[in-house]
Amino acid sequence: RNKEKRGHAKTQNQVNSALPAVDTKGNRTPAHIQLKLKKLQLHDERLSVIDRDNHLLASKLADIFSSKGLVDHRNQYHLRSLNANKRKQELLLVTHQNQAIYQRITSRQSEYRRQLWLDDWERTEHRLDNISRYPRRPADKQRPSRKVKFATVESSEPSTSCRDSNTDSTDRETS
Repeated sequence: RNKEKRGHAKTQNQVNSALPAVDTKGNRTPAHIQLKLKKLQLHDERLSVIDRDNHLLASKLADIFSSKGLVDHRNQYHLRSLNANKRKQELLLVTHQNQAIYQRITSRQSEYRRQLWLDDWERTEHRLDNISRYPRRPADKQRPSRKVKFATVESSEPSTSCRDSNTDSTDRETS
């Protein structure tokens, strides 16, 4: 049995060390085609971008660990309108137009003849004063203005006139 084992192992070694009789290797590819330099360059660029990003993240993590634990959740950008310049120009244009209109209004003389109105009003007031001082109707001028006194009979009433003052005012109002 020992002899069989040794023979089998020897045969096995010979089979393993046997070389093929037919050359199945292909032609050897040239080095410039085998390396593919462009692919290597792109791979190196990707690795450099990854390394840079890792470095930035590591520095941010270091800042976070060294900070007091504040949360930075604010947007650092300011909102800008895309048409802000146009709105400013329109505002300036409207402002200039308003100033021009104001200048035209203030430099223009009034078309209303205010002085004539004031003079007319003064005349009207003067007429009203005259009317209130002198009666308008000729009948009022002809009425006697004397007062009749009655004999006093031991009473404390003051003397009264024939004409009541209330009737005098109602006569004027009805005319």
